[in-house]
Amino acid sequence: MSPQATDKLAMAVLNSVQNPVIMVDQEGRIVFANWEAEAFFGASATHLAKNKISTFIPFGSPLLALIDQVRERRAPVNEYRVDLSSPRLGQEKLVDLYVAPVVTDPACVVIVFQERSMADKIDRQLTHRAAARSVTGLASMLAHEIKNPLSGIRGAAQLLETSVADDDRALTRLICDETDRIVSLVDRMEVFSDERPVDRVPLNIHSVLDHVKAVAKAGFARDIKISENYDPSLPSVYANRDQLVQVFLNLIKNAAEAIGDQQDGEIMLTTAYRPGIRLSVAGTREKISLPLEFCVIDNGPGVPSDLLPHLFDPFITTKTNGSGLGLALVAKIIGGHGGIVECDSQARRTVFRVLMPMHKGDDLQA
Repeated sequence: MSPQATDKLAMAVLNSVQNPVIMVDQEGRIVFANWEAEAFFGASATHLAKNKISTFIPFGSPLLALIDQVRERRAPVNEYRVDLSSPRLGQEKLVDLYVAPVVTDPACVVIVFQERSMADKIDRQLTHRAAARSVTGLASMLAHEIKNPLSGIRGAAQLLETSVADDDRALTRLICDETDRIVSLVDRMEVFSDERPVDRVPLNIHSVLDHVKAVAKAGFARDIKISENYDPSLPSVYANRDQLVQVFLNLIKNAAEAIGDQQDGEIMLTTAYRPGIRLSVAGTREKISLPLEFCVIDNGPGVPSDLLPHLFDPFITTKTNGSGLGLALVAKIIGGHGGIVECDSQARRTVFRVLMPMHKGDDLQA
């Protein structure tokens, strides 16, 4: 292979990498940047090449010390959770860094940036899947070990009701009502233990969201404004329609309950194509892309910061009479489709974001 062909192939490989990659010379100038680096720094490779790395990162950044360290030791280093937040790069710019010397010229270094937002998404998804598995085991145990004794308790209470005085009849009714409530909870948890394959087809997500919106406006969200911001060119999502309806009904109901009687309450549904996020498939070397983004956004008071990291865990809820299974079920369904669900929340803006793979087929299906 000719040197020109080799260079062209190397460029193609680096531009295919989903992380920003740059090379800095001995004077600190950026002599190479792949496409992801151009997007990360918000500048073309030509513009980057006219400046030093110090121009684009905060003053006194640890990255500069890492570059010097790599040059001195001639060995690669990793550094995690480095804050590069600045007006130029944006706020909350946490990255993991890999800095290595160039074999043919140790004065030059290569820097690979891994944005923590993507890494955290993957970490949270793994946590959600583990939580769903724990509920699956618990659901199976409860179904076998609790429902049968409960039916006996309820039957005994009904028999007692026919022979006790009127003053005591309220107690037997209480026993029946409470056993019914526990059985209902166990029934809801049994959904987690259903591991049967799900029928999936290519779906137009907008038809799903329009259906969910109509159901919400006819019931629990009748007094709340629901608006849309859709990408009409979005590809199909390969999914089970009934399960997606269940997911978005749950998310919109949560948003409506968070808004409550707030006068200017609004829920916005958005869809967008966001390439860049890839997840590994357990047990294989395959990686899947999650470019389809579906959001449910509300302007309610927000999720308490101490609750946010555990929001998709089972039995976590802010509702007085809530079971804390709704969002755990959402995480299980989306995880079963190979996707991610996450929540970003602050006062007056809470975003539930669902990221899913697209259908690798033909046109959208209604």
